[in-house]
Amino acid sequence: MKTQTRAVVIGGGIAGCSTLYHLTQEGWTDVVLVERDELTSGTTWHSAAQVTNFGMTQTMVGLKTHSINLYQELRDDADYPVQYNHGDGGIRLANTEAQMDGYRHFASMARGMGVEFEVLDAEECARRHPLISTDNLLGGLWDGNDGDIDPASLCQALARRARKAGAEVYRQTNVTGLTQHKDDSWTVHTNKGDIDCEVVINACGYRVNEVGAMMGVHHPVASMEHQYFVTDEIPGIIEAGHRMPLLRCPISDYYCRQEKNGLLLGFYEQDCKTWGMDGISPDFSNDLCPDDLDRVTDVLEGAFERMPALMDVGIKNIVNGPITYTIDGAPLVGPIPGKRNAFCIIGLRAGLGEGGGHGWLLAQQIVHGEAQYDTWVIDPRRFTGHGNVELTALKAIEDYQNEFRFHFPHEHRPAGRPIKTTPLTPIMAAEGAEFTVVNGWERVEYIKPAPDFQPTLGFHFDETFDVVAGEVDVVHKAVGLCEVNGFNRIEVDGPDRAAFLDHLICGRVTKKEGKVGLGYLLNDHGCIKAEATVANLPGGPVWFGSAAAAEWHDMDWLKRHADGFDVSIRSLTNDYTILVLAGPKSRDVMSAVSRADWSKAAFPWLSVRHAFIGIAPAVVMSVSFSGEMAYEIHIPNNQLYGAYLALRAAGEAHGLKIFGARAVESMRLEKGFLHWKADQLTEFDPFETGLDRFVKMDKDDFIGKAALQKRQANGPSVKLVSLQVDSMTTPAHPGASVMLDGKVVGTVSSGDWGHRVGMNIAYAFVQPDQAAEGTALHIDMLGALVPAKVIPPAPFDPEMSLPRG
Repeated sequence: MKTQTRAVVIGGGIAGCSTLYHLTQEGWTDVVLVERDELTSGTTWHSAAQVTNFGMTQTMVGLKTHSINLYQELRDDADYPVQYNHGDGGIRLANTEAQMDGYRHFASMARGMGVEFEVLDAEECARRHPLISTDNLLGGLWDGNDGDIDPASLCQALARRARKAGAEVYRQTNVTGLTQHKDDSWTVHTNKGDIDCEVVINACGYRVNEVGAMMGVHHPVASMEHQYFVTDEIPGIIEAGHRMPLLRCPISDYYCRQEKNGLLLGFYEQDCKTWGMDGISPDFSNDLCPDDLDRVTDVLEGAFERMPALMDVGIKNIVNGPITYTIDGAPLVGPIPGKRNAFCIIGLRAGLGEGGGHGWLLAQQIVHGEAQYDTWVIDPRRFTGHGNVELTALKAIEDYQNEFRFHFPHEHRPAGRPIKTTPLTPIMAAEGAEFTVVNGWERVEYIKPAPDFQPTLGFHFDETFDVVAGEVDVVHKAVGLCEVNGFNRIEVDGPDRAAFLDHLICGRVTKKEGKVGLGYLLNDHGCIKAEATVANLPGGPVWFGSAAAAEWHDMDWLKRHADGFDVSIRSLTNDYTILVLAGPKSRDVMSAVSRADWSKAAFPWLSVRHAFIGIAPAVVMSVSFSGEMAYEIHIPNNQLYGAYLALRAAGEAHGLKIFGARAVESMRLEKGFLHWKADQLTEFDPFETGLDRFVKMDKDDFIGKAALQKRQANGPSVKLVSLQVDSMTTPAHPGASVMLDGKVVGTVSSGDWGHRVGMNIAYAFVQPDQAAEGTALHIDMLGALVPAKVIPPAPFDPEMSLPRG
């Protein structure tokens, strides 16, 4: 066994084998995989092994397409062919119009990745799958590339190719410990000796936290028992003369695919069960849980109604084994938070179908620093300190119970809530707030007009339209108050703090005390990594502020690049909360609640100062995400309630009202302001994203400068534009395809109604020759081509006169 290698992959299932193979494809051939037993002896061996192209984001569609293409290549390998039933087709059923709208949206989104889905009516579903009934059925979504694959031969084929490229695989090799050294390299301790390496990768399936504990981390991954059975032969399958399409049924919570001349039928029962919460026996390998068909009786009855032929066949065998889930159901693929040279590829509940793509994107991150797609949807750092065992289990149960029911826009499922709150959370609830969740924080979405107010979930403008319009109107004409909790706040201090931030940010970094600036951080490829508000506190440190979701992401980036600078970095994210006071009367309220001089001359736009709000100390910034005159008031959490009461009392004379995140979203779109990981992606540089004014190429150096110069010389591949959408009923949802003459020319990144300008607005990345103002395009919105026109990026107050006061 080697004692020195470049990378060690721990785990020999689909995740580990795919990562090992793809590392060799990216040029790292001195790599090793260690497996405690035999390859595929975990969840992989008993997987139902469905391989679909369906995904709810473009990244997921892209990685699944890679899996399908790779598996076809392995199937056609004459030396070691893999059993892969590709192209059987698959149908996702629906019995509500809202579900059908969702399928139409996903078809539009997939089209931008070169994938074609079909939306079928009920009769066509039954024609393509003659075993199903059309009772209580509206239609479905057809994926022509759907199929299934043999798990064991797939993993063996990937390992075989990796070995041929120079990699080594050590079976029956148990990892007993992990040691990280001062130079960030690792030693992997095993029962057969130690292996020193640069990089370690946790691909341990349901044993993920056994290895996580060895490096002092906990991963938000929980296992669920999952059952399926295989039937005897079904005459209808034999008579059909072709393989049956795969079926996924959110109506009755089951799936099925053909297995020889019978069916493999799997269940997502409501009375589901977690597994391994109190530890996993070291002897559990190539093993299963006890059968428990009584638990799936309700699901089975629904399957009988949808497929009456099932009532006349016997059961050949039953499988009940663990599968892994995360808090939101998507895997964790990427850097391990807080660790250097450590990565994971875990929580793959659909590992066989997606594993080829996940290993591909992870290998790119390890070797090149980034993948070709923005991978935030699967990034392990999207969950922070709230991702404990109990929360993960509750969300895993909820996701399991809703396996084939996608999230609607603005749907916030209840399990595991609330997990992060402030002293104002119950106060806002008493005000009638509906809450959304941002990095675990309960954040006000809007104030309900009545206690029993319940909007309709769907893809069209709903009953909240007028509610949000009212909140925007208050902010525009008087004054509104909004709590922004969880805002990422990192204190940077020390003699090199200005030089450190100047090295990170691609534009000018203000060094003047009492001033605030906006800056963008690039990765080594010259593309956008982060957005930051940089506030130079008077007489004190710098506050680096960014999106709540970026808490661990940005901390990792800052600490990674702090070597060589005399700086200290610490998080204040959980110590403070922002109260945003916005609107033309906000200065009057501030003057009434604080003794400081809030005139334009004394506290102009982009200023920061210490002040008191009533008796509560605060850091106040004159910045605005709404486009109105506004103040960001950062208050210690232990004095937040007092500051809130003082502002409410002072605002009463000026008509102050609470507003929420939905109103903020509407207003920021009117202003051309961008959201991190919606409109700011690692796939595109700042010039392509319309942030030219924040880039100073004459700076001596900044991270990504050389790569950005090359990209600039080559010209943009896309341009981010604002669109006016010709629809009064429906917003353009992220991922929708922008069309011209029947061809995809772009993708929507954000969309909503702009209430101050009376306009349906969308942002989209489009081909550069379609980016000129006035260009007429269409957006594929829920199956209809809706006219859209490129407009200036800030239809509301483009001169920024209102925030300046």
